[in-house]
Amino acid sequence: MNKNIIAPVHIIGGGLAGSEAAWQLVRADVPVILHEMRPVRQTEVHVSDGLAELVCSNSFRSDDAGHNAVGVMHAEMRDLNSLIMAMADANRVPAGGALAVDREGFSAAVGKALSEHPLVTIEREEVAGLPPEEWDNVIIATGPLTSPGLACAIAELNGEDSLAFFDAIAPIIHKDSIDMSVAWFQSRYDKSAEGGDGKDYINCPMDKDQYYAFINALIEGEKVNFRDWEIDTPYFDGCLPIEVMAERGPETLRHGPMKPRGLTNEHDPQTKAYAVVQLRQDNALGTLYNMVGFQTKLNYGAQQVVFRSIPGLEKAEFVRLGGLHRNTFINSPSLLDGELRLKARPSLRFAGQMTGCEGYVESAAIGLMAGRFAAAERLGTAFTPPPVGTAHGAMLDHITSGADAATFQPMNVNFGLFPPPQGEPGKRSPKGRDRKAAMASSARAVFAEWLDEQV
Repeated sequence: MNKNIIAPVHIIGGGLAGSEAAWQLVRADVPVILHEMRPVRQTEVHVSDGLAELVCSNSFRSDDAGHNAVGVMHAEMRDLNSLIMAMADANRVPAGGALAVDREGFSAAVGKALSEHPLVTIEREEVAGLPPEEWDNVIIATGPLTSPGLACAIAELNGEDSLAFFDAIAPIIHKDSIDMSVAWFQSRYDKSAEGGDGKDYINCPMDKDQYYAFINALIEGEKVNFRDWEIDTPYFDGCLPIEVMAERGPETLRHGPMKPRGLTNEHDPQTKAYAVVQLRQDNALGTLYNMVGFQTKLNYGAQQVVFRSIPGLEKAEFVRLGGLHRNTFINSPSLLDGELRLKARPSLRFAGQMTGCEGYVESAAIGLMAGRFAAAERLGTAFTPPPVGTAHGAMLDHITSGADAATFQPMNVNFGLFPPPQGEPGKRSPKGRDRKAAMASSARAVFAEWLDEQV
């Protein structure tokens, strides 16, 4: 087929999902028009007009393909020539067993790859309503910060309101302002990526009195007020504000993001910290660190007072304080078919976090699937998605049919979405870490077999 006469696919949204979808399309020689509203219209949390800007965390979470569902998804995306994973790997910063990236370098690399591709046209404009009918193949990847006009049009088309939840972002601190006579470098259990030194995090220790004073300050600190229309919006459990976790019980945080396990204070090895605040490198230069798990709805004044009460952060200089924003997503199990098309208007496909997949990795993965579905449709070929026993297949199945539409909420990829591992006859099914290893191994084998069958 002459690629010069192939009509373009329109993609609305230049985040991770839209960028990945565009890459998959042009790799199939299908032209793309990528519509990104920034800087014409900014959102509450973006700070640039860059494609694939990371706004919450710089971490793509675990890169362990042998025991973790997210790591399995990483491996599958690499096998599928993912742009997002290639640029993440190229802009990696130390983060133990996690895949974290230099935010600016990552976004710039994604933008460069797409803007320089001859089949990509980037239009800086807001699509404020439903796309025109003549756009016969569209991917809507506008993410959780979809512009109000488009969000309302989608809700009106579907005959129901879009669901919504709150998402929070954590503060970022200048490394030079951290007191390293109190804090120390160490990854939990000294774990690091290959070639690392096991010192990917900065750790700030607390004794019992300091910890309880901190918890009280979190709970009593002045919070951001909700607008009337936001009051009944729920939080996403995977990104709870730290003060909301503290309100669930005084010991919650020290068994969560502030757990001291696997860490030894190099300044006082004999004294066990009651709790530890960890900071993770946020840029390639190593000059910025973000507070791990410290998403917050405290107002700016309270954040500076409360977070500077943490040992080692008394003189912390904040590059960015934490914040809270309202996210939207559609009820995908009831609205989308198995190829991510809107049942009410099949020319529209959805991708990314708006489908109810939560997280950067999952968003990009569903963007990858949407791109491949759209390419196959445009070229008149068939694309069979990976089986449910793989990370991509499990996530795709969950958001299109596997979840209960009546209780649908955003979901990260996890082994609970995979078929259970098949044990050997006469032997007990594996448990714990062995079970995860068995599920990861099975997923990789199923994916490899599926990949071999692709033309």
